Amino acid sequence: MSLITWQDFEKIDIRTGTVVSAEEFEGARKPAYKLQVDFGPELGVKRSSAQITAHYNPLDLIGTQVLAVVNFPPKQIANFFSECLVLGIYDDAGDVVLLQPRTAVSNGSKVG
Repeated sequence: MSLITWQDFEKIDIRTGTVVSAEEFEGARKPAYKLQVDFGPELGVKRSSAQITAHYNPLDLIGTQVLAVVNFPPKQIANFFSECLVLGIYDDAGDVVLLQPRTAVSNGSKVG
């Protein structure tokens, strides 16, 4: 494991957002969803591709608060541009479990 400096950590902009749209990502190589996440008035709605199909279905994701890195450049995945990285951890089976605030907070709240 590499150590980073506090200044390195400060470059990562992690915010809370609420999933407002979720649908199956037909063109993805691995099963994934296309998400739209509302990060509040400062950042607005950003799109993300998330490989979270093992534990979640699209309808249940709507209204869910998530944590995401919002300052990566857009990444093209098939015909879709992902604008943020929704964060999760791998369970024992290697499937992603979303990181979520335990208590609802305002969209766009910064992790620090």
